[in-house]
Amino acid sequence: MNKKTELLIPAGSLEVLKVAVIFGADAVYIGGGAYGLRAKAKNFPPKEMAEGIAFAHAHGVKVYVTANIFAHNEDIEGIRGYLEELSKLQPERPDALIISDPGVFSIAKEVCPEIEIHISTQANNTNYETFLFWQKLGASRVVTARELSLAEIKEIRKRTPPELEIETFVHGAMCISYSGRCLLSNYFTGRDANQGACTHPCRWKYAVMEETRPGVYLPIYENERGTYLFNSKDLCMIEYIPELLEAGIDSFKIEGRMKTALYVATVARTYRRALDDYEKSPQLYQKNLPWYLEQIKDCTYRQFTTGFFFGKPSNETQIYDSNTYVREYTYLGMVGQRTPEGFYRLEQRNKFSVGEKIEVMKPDGSNPEVTVKRIMDEAGHEMDSAPHARQKLLIDLGMELDEFDILRRKEQEIETDK
Repeated sequence: MNKKTELLIPAGSLEVLKVAVIFGADAVYIGGGAYGLRAKAKNFPPKEMAEGIAFAHAHGVKVYVTANIFAHNEDIEGIRGYLEELSKLQPERPDALIISDPGVFSIAKEVCPEIEIHISTQANNTNYETFLFWQKLGASRVVTARELSLAEIKEIRKRTPPELEIETFVHGAMCISYSGRCLLSNYFTGRDANQGACTHPCRWKYAVMEETRPGVYLPIYENERGTYLFNSKDLCMIEYIPELLEAGIDSFKIEGRMKTALYVATVARTYRRALDDYEKSPQLYQKNLPWYLEQIKDCTYRQFTTGFFFGKPSNETQIYDSNTYVREYTYLGMVGQRTPEGFYRLEQRNKFSVGEKIEVMKPDGSNPEVTVKRIMDEAGHEMDSAPHARQKLLIDLGMELDEFDILRRKEQEIETDK
């Protein structure tokens, strides 16, 4: 019997981890307080990490922790101490560490040999000999470089033992630098992308200045389309599940440790449904393909591309006329526990009002529309609206809810992202 393909979902906070678990993840990847490549993400202090791992394990979901910076000399002792902390985490340790630096790999093998090691995409894993190299050193999984085609991944699978797992990004933001190794952020802002502090200069607008005319900025045009030369479309492979499976990929990875709970819930639920439908019947998957596409566009995205999977990307892979996200829905909050009086707890994320129509997003794929009946603060005082971000509320939507349901509002707007 073939091994089940893993759906690997990002989480930048404890709240989002719980959403990822409930909405269909087989595994979740998170960052600690340091040494991951998303320093701007909220990440997990030790207590929250332990709570998140316990929650995931209770639901049969694995947790992988990123430690995938390229370390400098001054990082080494700190990394050693950090890995020692992870090895002693109670009540349960992470299932694997995601590492790219050979030095960090060596320390991890010494300090926490009982935790599996996965080799990050940042390590430029572009051929089967590299995969075999890491396996000989003790890695249990290697993440493919973003530059590989499906044909290349298929060849790697053919030439590596089945116990060495292959993980591949199938959805999310794309970087214009080779395997994500970018120096623009370091050059412009002094914040090193390879140590987790990327400022995303690939999303900025650029112009040319001619040497003899200082201060005169000439816009860069690419066939009249605009000036965002480095701005890639987002990867989306929801239409190509059969091809991904046929290539022998063990884990489908979603990008986005800095994304909201709404984004994570949407992507996790959609890919979960697609994988489950295909496992039941390829015909069922084809029948439901329009639903997957409709759902995946309900979260924030930047136009879609298939990246390198079907060969070298063309000029159509870039976005030249803007650096904006399309946002179809606004995240209002995640439903908490039910009170004895029949209300539901909610920590609000964006404003909504009594009488407003909103949607309840459920893990089973349904999105019932409801009218907000009542909003109260924690003390039980009635409110017409909830304008204060992160305010803790009691709500009545006129229907029974489940803990971890997502509340969202339909929008039609463009959200600028830099």
